[in-house]
Amino acid sequence: MNPTSPFSLAVMAIVALSLLGLPIGHAMIGGSVLYLFLAGLDMGTAAEQLLNGMYTSYVLLAIPLFILAAEFMNSGSIMDRLLRFCNALVGRFRGGLAHVNVVQSIIFASMSGSALADAAGSGKLMQSLMTRDGKYTASFAAALTAASSVIGPIIPPSIPLVLYALVSDTSIGFLFLGGVIPGLLIGITQMLLVAFTARRRNFPVEKPVPLRELPRVTWDAFPALMMPVILLGCLYSGVTTPTEAAAVAAAYALLVSAFLYRSIGWRDVYGSLMTSARITISIGMLIAGAMVFNYVITVENIPKALSVILKSYELSPLTFLLLANLLLLVLGCFLEGTTILLIIVPVLLPTAQALGIDPVHFGVVAVVNIMIGLVTPPYGLLLFMMVKIAEVPLKDLVREVMPFLAVMIGALALITLVPEFVLFLPRLMGYKG
Repeated sequence: MNPTSPFSLAVMAIVALSLLGLPIGHAMIGGSVLYLFLAGLDMGTAAEQLLNGMYTSYVLLAIPLFILAAEFMNSGSIMDRLLRFCNALVGRFRGGLAHVNVVQSIIFASMSGSALADAAGSGKLMQSLMTRDGKYTASFAAALTAASSVIGPIIPPSIPLVLYALVSDTSIGFLFLGGVIPGLLIGITQMLLVAFTARRRNFPVEKPVPLRELPRVTWDAFPALMMPVILLGCLYSGVTTPTEAAAVAAAYALLVSAFLYRSIGWRDVYGSLMTSARITISIGMLIAGAMVFNYVITVENIPKALSVILKSYELSPLTFLLLANLLLLVLGCFLEGTTILLIIVPVLLPTAQALGIDPVHFGVVAVVNIMIGLVTPPYGLLLFMMVKIAEVPLKDLVREVMPFLAVMIGALALITLVPEFVLFLPRLMGYKG
């Protein structure tokens, strides 16, 4: 590649602006405008691509609505009731609170669709519970919280899968179904590791909740547990579109918190709306920048050129998937997940399609890779978030998170090698891929 070509200079501009502290979305817009200027193209095309991408994609509305649903749940008492339910189920085992941490992430995953929302909400509470009275070290609790939060965007609803549907034109419904078994698989591997670690370190056994109290605890949590059932029921019955299902989820979370549990007031609703707006603006600018830069990539014909190069090596679908895994895992060490999903994955998609790789399988594999990147040193966002929440040194957190990283990569290998882990449920619901 010519280092003085418009594209090379645009990439260097994006990197330089990012290193100077400009948000990556703004940096991509700036680099793209520079490319259009140097290439002699109409610089107004940047605004056209931004507006067309943001205002003609109805599916993007699902993102702020899922974020809002998570905020309503965090503001109310839904999370407390869910934690009591999880404790009644698995708290009686050795390392019970650690198991509760994983199970609550699985349940919360079916409501929020965001790893960062899970870590900031229920994860913060679990960190406090696990370290109270010195039951667990702060670094282990923080590592487990970060690792279990990864499950959130894999089990539906999933904001990253919504973004993948946007760039790949794949059915959101089938993508959501495809994420269920991989998400549960990652949760199971984490619980197996917790069980092994609990015996080796002699973690405490919590006071078991009497079985006679389980129906009452379940009944208290039942309205919250019904949320994923209602959400997925509306989606797969065809009653609503994915965006409308997200609106139903947000409305249901508000109604349950405000009228059934009576745990939030107008001030809490206002705070949830403002927090959701700030998060949505941050994600929106990133998507806008990616859309403009994707136009530059399309003009340069990079996806097709890469596809031709890879075809010349006569790669098998499995070899390509393994190389894609390696690339995405390495990039996840340095780049933010949404950037990878909106910039790198569209470049790989044409080759995957040419090799006959199912788009639902590829999408779930890509999202699992990107989520693992959130806890991968040196720049995993969840690591930095838990350093602030738990107030532990990064080196201690990294040491504790490495075993969880290993088992998650093992689960990723299974998902990659056996497509049925992803495709079984979609095909059961009529997917023809």
